[in-house]
Amino acid sequence: MEKTRAVITGVHGWVPDYILTNKELETMVDTNDEWITTRTGIKERRILKGDNLGTSVIGTESVKGLLEKTNTNPEDIDLIICATVTPDMPFPATANIIAHNVGAKNSFSFDISAACSGFLYALTMGSQFIETGMHKKVIIIGADKMSSIVNYEDRTTCIIFGDGGGAVLLEPTTENLGIMDSLLHTDGSGAPYLNMKAGGSLRPATAETVANKEHFARQEGSIVFKFAVNNMADVSVNIMEKNNLTADDIDWLVPHQANKRIIDATANKMGIGAEKVMMNIEKYGNTTAGTIPLCLWDYESQLKKGDNLVLAAFGGGFTWGSIYLKWGYDPK
Repeated sequence: MEKTRAVITGVHGWVPDYILTNKELETMVDTNDEWITTRTGIKERRILKGDNLGTSVIGTESVKGLLEKTNTNPEDIDLIICATVTPDMPFPATANIIAHNVGAKNSFSFDISAACSGFLYALTMGSQFIETGMHKKVIIIGADKMSSIVNYEDRTTCIIFGDGGGAVLLEPTTENLGIMDSLLHTDGSGAPYLNMKAGGSLRPATAETVANKEHFARQEGSIVFKFAVNNMADVSVNIMEKNNLTADDIDWLVPHQANKRIIDATANKMGIGAEKVMMNIEKYGNTTAGTIPLCLWDYESQLKKGDNLVLAAFGGGFTWGSIYLKWGYDPK
């Protein structure tokens, strides 16, 4: 019996129009373009401006574009999973809002929260619905409006994050394509080092939590950096070893866009040259769950059917993981 796998049959991304450059950040906090570029590789990031605009806007625009380019009827979508840490509201799920906005009236939908690893978690989960035969068309979204939880007086975080995201369509295939394997990890001991302190059931919003600026993302950069470098690199090598892949076998590394130094360290440990690394951090910054689908969207025209891709990410929680997949189609 032929094995059924979940293959990506389309990808689309969306970012807001407003560009926040390093030069503009220089007028807001004590920083400069050279310092930001040297340490992160970021030159600019997109910001979603306007009233009553949340992450669902990013997800909706991504899915609309995806449905159009794949000529897919929204009523044929079985499931939508949205990976995000900046939902429009605690409930309902942002995925529910997106499903309604695009007319996916026959799908069920839900959000998952795994910070920067969220897209990998959601992609693995969605592929399993396909592999079991339960569903035929599944949309996976990675999207975040990080500007909604960034303190623009904190130079350690405001230089890093931007808004944006993307979506992929998963469908079944019996060809030797699609999601081949995944390795996903969690270490809750990392929670104190990268989090948003208030706004949950532990510390509900009060005048005090707002005054203390506890509703913004915060991190202890040196600890997070060290953990990210080691674990994102290790899990990428581990998935290669598990699937008997050499550096020559890999066509593309698709890393989470958190920091250029972390990306470089991961590629070096895998033995991958820079020409095989997808990178757009310089123009989008860290869009959390949105970085990997945005990379796939940006590089879609360079991808060929059967290409071997390793997707890798690290995020708050701590969460980290990698996916080995074979690309499903040639450039259109």
